[in-house]
Amino acid sequence: MGTRAERLTWTRNDALVAVGAAAVDLTGFALETQFEGASLEVLAAFTVVASSLALLARRRHPVMTLCAVLLLGAVVNLTASVSPHFGLTPAVALYSVAVACRPSVVAGAALVTAPLNSLGQGGLLFDPGPGLLANCAATLLIVVTGLLVRRWQRETEAKRALLAERAVADERRRIARELHDIVAHHITTMQLMAGGARANLAHDPGAAREALVTLEQSGRMALGEMRQLLDVLRAGEEPETAVPAPQPGAGDLERIVAESRAAGSDTELTVSGPARPLPPTVGLTVFRVVQEALTNARKHAGNAPARVRLAYGPDEVAVEVCDDGPADGAARRPHRAGGYGLIGMRERVALHGGTLEAGPREEGGFRVAARLPAPAAPEAHHQSHPQREELRR
Repeated sequence: MGTRAERLTWTRNDALVAVGAAAVDLTGFALETQFEGASLEVLAAFTVVASSLALLARRRHPVMTLCAVLLLGAVVNLTASVSPHFGLTPAVALYSVAVACRPSVVAGAALVTAPLNSLGQGGLLFDPGPGLLANCAATLLIVVTGLLVRRWQRETEAKRALLAERAVADERRRIARELHDIVAHHITTMQLMAGGARANLAHDPGAAREALVTLEQSGRMALGEMRQLLDVLRAGEEPETAVPAPQPGAGDLERIVAESRAAGSDTELTVSGPARPLPPTVGLTVFRVVQEALTNARKHAGNAPARVRLAYGPDEVAVEVCDDGPADGAARRPHRAGGYGLIGMRERVALHGGTLEAGPREEGGFRVAARLPAPAAPEAHHQSHPQREELRR
């Protein structure tokens, strides 16, 4: 058995529409009988209410609902002692057909609605006067309104689907950048560690063991971060049972620099300005920029010395990574400045309203510098004053 919502053929809004239409049509019917000096007939009033209750099925069966409304309305027009009129109930029923059905069905419904609402008392007689013209105009207005609403709904749905596809594409690009950063950095580190372990295996087993330990840690970390990204892709398939690990930030730069040193590159880290917590997304961007820049340095400059500088400003944070280039003075590879890693860095930085500079240095080597808006919280300013006083002393 289905749920109660599935068994019902109408919703609360349909009930409100039906009750409202019944109240409006019954009130108009009563006022018209008084205006024409006739008496309110119970059977006609009951038929008006029954016609309005048929609107409960207008969403699932719009054509059948319109047929029921028109037949009951014809009974009222033929038996009541009042002039025929176009009530709210047939208007809602015709509107539902115009919104939900094919144009051919809508045209047939319009051709039937206007004359049936013009049936007069005393037989199947049509009023060729203003009443019929008014019903035709009302029918045309309702149909045009329904078709316009139908077109607007389709355009809205198309825009919603387009936005959803764009969001999925953006998320895929973000995950692709994350995977590129993780794989490029850790695989490069693992490759260098494996080479160092092989070179020191015979004459320095201790150094080889340390390189293998670093290689193992880097591989485990890469697998953990990749598993976290893949869990994002499978978020809708199964419930999350474990708390995801926190994303790295500016506070993890020491680890990246240590890995670069362990890989054989003399890497220095300098922090200027009063350090403060950064927004998670800004901290992650700083981390990825340094990670990608050091990875590219090891790829294209070998074990050349590199320098990482992190500067905290009042309203921004700046990070710069410079290397001295290959020891033999060879030129950089042409694709270095236009690789996917730098494109990903530019997109990350631009997403936060920052700027990124990347290019060869005049004295040799390569430089990557990024500036990201990161206004300091008021308490951060207050906490920085004691540090400045201590430095002055």
